[in-house]
Amino acid sequence: MVDAKIYPSPTERPIENGSILIHDGRILAVGPSATIKIPRNTEVIDCKGLVVTAGFWNSHVHIFTPNLLHAEKLSSEQLTSQLQEMLARWGFTTVLDLASVLKNTTLIRRRIESGEVKGPRILTVGEPFWAKGGTPIYVRGFLEANHISMPEVESSAQAVERVHQQIHDGADGIKIFTGSVERDSILIMPLDLAKAIVAEAHLAGKPVFAHPSNQEGIEVALQSGVDILVHTTPSGGPWSSSLVESIKAAHMALIPTLTLWHVEFKGESPEEFEKGMNMVVLPELRAYSEAGGQILFGTDVGYIEQFDTSEEFAWMSRAGMSFQQILASLTTTPARRFGYSTHSGQIAKGMDGDLVVLQADPAQDVTAFSNVRYTIRGAKVIYSEK
Repeated sequence: MVDAKIYPSPTERPIENGSILIHDGRILAVGPSATIKIPRNTEVIDCKGLVVTAGFWNSHVHIFTPNLLHAEKLSSEQLTSQLQEMLARWGFTTVLDLASVLKNTTLIRRRIESGEVKGPRILTVGEPFWAKGGTPIYVRGFLEANHISMPEVESSAQAVERVHQQIHDGADGIKIFTGSVERDSILIMPLDLAKAIVAEAHLAGKPVFAHPSNQEGIEVALQSGVDILVHTTPSGGPWSSSLVESIKAAHMALIPTLTLWHVEFKGESPEEFEKGMNMVVLPELRAYSEAGGQILFGTDVGYIEQFDTSEEFAWMSRAGMSFQQILASLTTTPARRFGYSTHSGQIAKGMDGDLVVLQADPAQDVTAFSNVRYTIRGAKVIYSEK
């Protein structure tokens, strides 16, 4: 890849006219173009006028759209097309699936890893854990229509057994609903149940994600030792400084998923929605980011159908996050949080050949993060703008 503006990492100065040499799926060299010797018969991508960063992580997706279910019946072309439209098109070379049918998702993952299907690296939690009566109201119809069974957990012993089984079957983490949205209330997971699930997952060295829904759900997540908070919480007002400090002291990461609220509250007037975002949601992200808390980029795509990521970047910027902070949430921060930092998250010799080629500079406009020319995973192009 020659003559690009390269951002090696969020903390390094860009290389204004740089080249990247990749061999056998790994970065062999990176630096100013004049210093990179390109061997004969090397495939060259001209990146003049383009910007290159490390491949993006989306830390909250769902491999759960109708076009990805029943993967055993889908052709490689069908799967590749859906994965491109939903993920690769937006620069994602690694994604965390935070609720799906584990058997189906691991099948898709195997087909990607075999080279049969083009797509990102997939890490998954499989089926989520919710307490008895806690199947969220907004997924019940979908589960019934698609004949999917996701059992509720009735005891700590049952929960521990299921955690063990899901990890055995290929889950890379566990997700719990410490707060489940029901018809007229939010059902809070009993603390003893949450503690049992988290302890068993940690015993296996796996991270635990929590969907809190409100501040009571955050408290259960804190007391049970959860690792990552999934979503800000519009319900209950902005987070207090003491709550922010408690979350940070627990070394939790936060996945804001701000575009989700635009989708969820689409019935509100634009004025009311803006008011809610400005008074509650954006201040929560701003407070945690300014406190030095870990922020992971995520969109909840697969639950929401808005694949375009530009709105999420705009909201994060409005919450006060800089270009460098947003780039970190896409690259170095998730790589470090999930144990991949020795070979993923930045552009350097020996790192994975996972790269995003952008058509504009996100340092000038953060929505340029969504303007992707190529997505490259392991030195193979998994998306190219036609």
